[in-house]
Amino acid sequence: MFIGHYALGLAAKRLAPRTSLGTLFVAPTLADLLWPVFLLLGWERVSPSGVTNPFLTLTFDAYPVSHSLLALIGWSALYALLYRARTGYGRGAIVVGLLVVSHWLLDFVTHVPDMPLYPGGPKVGLGLWHSVPGTVIIEGLMFAAGVAIYAATTRPRDGVGRIGLGVLVLVLAAAYFGSLFSPPPPSPALAIGAIVFGWLFVVGAWWGDRHREAGAVVGNPGAPPRG
Repeated sequence: MFIGHYALGLAAKRLAPRTSLGTLFVAPTLADLLWPVFLLLGWERVSPSGVTNPFLTLTFDAYPVSHSLLALIGWSALYALLYRARTGYGRGAIVVGLLVVSHWLLDFVTHVPDMPLYPGGPKVGLGLWHSVPGTVIIEGLMFAAGVAIYAATTRPRDGVGRIGLGVLVLVLAAAYFGSLFSPPPPSPALAIGAIVFGWLFVVGAWWGDRHREAGAVVGNPGAPPRG
């Protein structure tokens, strides 16, 4: 799952309009932001599978700290507590906490049985990735719905706000479809690329969201303050 995680971040803006889209992008992709760091540290492992299916070119040998259900529940609580302490926004804290755990649920649907329930525990997965068309269709529909919800929840403050969402959508879509036709790089380059692009998407979302505001109707006096 790739753009499906970002789809949930976009849609979550309706539930937490005061939360930056950058924060809402970090939450559902936190596991994937931590994973390449842990790869470089040698805490987790991945290897080429030799399979031609673009979603199954890697074998995730071990990623219990970043991707196990128990670990993500812990990361969820930590992220929510830090966000609440920094902003005082209770609803936003609940939303970002749920988004962190949502990563495991979406990966459980798409991955082959390699998603650990807890470090050292059994691994599960429904294997949607075996169907490339099915995966692309489901993620594409999720992403389209997320973009539509975000666009209906916010309005542009200026010219950047008008074009920024379109640019973000195009970049994410291009990265997704590009990944379908390019083999994964060797492990160190894979980890570095994942860090760079993961945070690039977050920063882009944060920057673009600063040029938009909650409330799709111009002049809406009830739009909540940003925080």
